[in-house]
Amino acid sequence: MNIGDTIRNFRLQKGMSQGDIGKTYRALALLPSRVENGHTIPSLDTLAKIAGAMEMQLGQFFAESGNDTGTPKWCRSLPTTSSAS
Repeated sequence: MNIGDTIRNFRLQKGMSQGDIGKTYRALALLPSRVENGHTIPSLDTLAKIAGAMEMQLGQFFAESGNDTGTPKWCRSLPTTSSAS
């Protein structure tokens, strides 16, 4: 998974420009372009701000397409625990 491609796809689905994200968080003015083009890897805090600017949940960046639960793939592969009686 490429986070830049994921962000670009969500942004385009929402009909937003990179500048729209920068308008919400001025500190992100140039960052969407740098992330989408693979020039930088955003921190989790930055991803949360980008998600907020696009009015979406951070976890959506990590969910598989077609996964209606919104559960990230890495979470689904974790072993389940059962309570022993």
